[in-house]
Amino acid sequence: MGAFLDKPKTEKYNAHGNGNGLRFALSSMQGWRVEMEDAHTAAVGLPHGLDDWSFFAVYDGHAGSRVANYCSKHLLEHIVAAGSADELRKAGASAPETPAIEAVKRGIRAGFLRIDEHMRSFTDLRNGMDRSGSTAVAVLLSPEHLYFINCGDSRALLCRNAHVCFSTLDHKPCDPREKERIQNAGGSVMIQRVNGSLAVSRALGDYDYKCVEGKGPTEQLVSPEPEVFEIARSDAEDEFVVLACDGIWDVMSNEELCAFVRSRLEVTDDLERECNEVVDTCLHKGSRDNMSIVLVCLPHAPQESEEAVKRDAELDKYLESRVEGHGQPISTGSAEL
Repeated sequence: MGAFLDKPKTEKYNAHGNGNGLRFALSSMQGWRVEMEDAHTAAVGLPHGLDDWSFFAVYDGHAGSRVANYCSKHLLEHIVAAGSADELRKAGASAPETPAIEAVKRGIRAGFLRIDEHMRSFTDLRNGMDRSGSTAVAVLLSPEHLYFINCGDSRALLCRNAHVCFSTLDHKPCDPREKERIQNAGGSVMIQRVNGSLAVSRALGDYDYKCVEGKGPTEQLVSPEPEVFEIARSDAEDEFVVLACDGIWDVMSNEELCAFVRSRLEVTDDLERECNEVVDTCLHKGSRDNMSIVLVCLPHAPQESEEAVKRDAELDKYLESRVEGHGQPISTGSAEL
């Protein structure tokens, strides 16, 4: 889980798309890790007639990629099944009532618990041949709301009016509430890890930490229960959502990443390129982990401007001239590094 390569693998996986008034792109890189354990989901338009809903997620696997990969393919269907398409449609209607919104949140939590219990039955996970687990951070978008979902230490943020309006909270063993649950389940927190080993206190999988007799699924050393936050959408103010694993957040703060993304949106409308620039920047800043980012641009996202493009080109030209004077090559497009 902690092994590293002699040099990073810098090839990237990219994807992009649009729909429901959104544009999105993603980038992932193995980096210094010996295995790529991240996965993602990007769905514009959901099954069961939920065409105006969308779902995006990042999964950061550890001790293997089994759980992360399975969740990337099946978590959404568990959420929809648990919440029911009818309840989701009610919550997606204009000015939905509070009970409908709360039903969606309950369905999301139930979906996480369902998939976690379902995966426990897999032979390789049940017999301990595979001890993998995964964090999950996601956003479920209805026409009226953003539902932010977090289980672990991957993170999501919403940029509204040029500022970080909201970000999810990391689930770490040292958090007083998490530590209390761990200790109540007979565990301990040492070197900021569950039993001195696992760095997150909530995750899917990790069944070695979910076998305390007499305790329910949300009372174990590691809980699969996500925190869910709903935010009413503001088309006139909401700019973009970023979902990323801790390989990104280890070296960039919420405010730094928000400012970086905004500045690059003014220079290019190529969202894949922008996601790649974030990943490259984090590699240069010293991230040693797998890195994955999903960028979801909402209708009010910054637009490319001639002035910003000109400034960026001038800065690149200036940097090239300075570096050439010292006999060193430089790649363009790196003004934000």
